[in-house]
Amino acid sequence: MKVFITGASSGIGEALATEYAKRFQNKDTTIGLVARRSEHLQKLQSKLQETYKIKCVIYPLDVRNSAALASAAESFMQQHGTPNIVIANAGVSRGTLTEHVEDIAAFQAIMDINVMGLVHTFQPFIAAMRQAGAKGENAQLVGVASVAGIRGLPGAGAYSASKAAAISYLESLRVEMAQDNIAVTTIAPGYIRTPMTDVNQYKMPFLMDADVFAYKFANAVENKRRFCVIPWQMGWVARFMRLIPPFLWDFAVKKAPHKKRLDWDWL
Repeated sequence: MKVFITGASSGIGEALATEYAKRFQNKDTTIGLVARRSEHLQKLQSKLQETYKIKCVIYPLDVRNSAALASAAESFMQQHGTPNIVIANAGVSRGTLTEHVEDIAAFQAIMDINVMGLVHTFQPFIAAMRQAGAKGENAQLVGVASVAGIRGLPGAGAYSASKAAAISYLESLRVEMAQDNIAVTTIAPGYIRTPMTDVNQYKMPFLMDADVFAYKFANAVENKRRFCVIPWQMGWVARFMRLIPPFLWDFAVKKAPHKKRLDWDWL
């Protein structure tokens, strides 16, 4: 089993790396990990290799850098073969308000990381995965979106827009890849306990620990779910959110708490 994961230095990405190492330990498993923070990746690499006896290779880079990701993908495939699963998990969250000119840079960064980061992650692998799919081998692209992408949330215009774009992009990609026997799965997390949500100073319904989320995530990927909201309770909330007329949505969320504009974290 070969798995490639971005945003792997902490939070959801670290939990996913640990889950896949545990799930496929002692089974000729290689996991590729991407994140900006080299020291975090090195610690995780040592932990996974020592605990689960798997191969782990790391690539410290920024997912906004398409050339760096292409180089990492080429290196991974030359040394270890085509990955069975590529997980585009890297993401950023920060409160934004359009009225502040200084937030323009944050809007740009959030869109570049949360949307273009998906494209940069998947593109270098598709040709090789197409060949693997033609041979009947498992080939799967997995993108991490968010329940926040279903309806716009006040104070989170950039984040909501980026995740809405991610959902639509992954849906388009799923249809495009189907003829090549490459599965595409969209995972939309609700509130997951990570450093990214630890800064939130408001109630987070159905808050789930990252390791529990990672287990359910891996199950959804194994079952080749097309679109999956985790936890399941947020799935029902998401269905309800889609049905609310705009005027009722506006009334319901106009006083919702905002994420602080100075909160900034990404993996």
